[in-house]
Amino acid sequence: MSLLEKLGQDPQRSMQRFLCGLGLFAFGAGLIFIGMYHSHIWQIVGIAVLALGCLFAIYGYIGMFANRLYHSFNRKKP
Repeated sequence: MSLLEKLGQDPQRSMQRFLCGLGLFAFGAGLIFIGMYHSHIWQIVGIAVLALGCLFAIYGYIGMFANRLYHSFNRKKP
């Protein structure tokens, strides 16, 4: 099993990971915004959540991209 096949084997799960990461990113940005008016601890937590959201979103996007790339390379020619 190639790396592209392994990463792109479940595009629905990759989309879920991407959307979860996007939600975590937005939540982290909200925490950073709350930290502007309240304690700076909210900003530190927000940065950590933001970074985690970025990692989830990147992992999901790589899975979706690998699926597309794998299917374009292994397309049957007529």
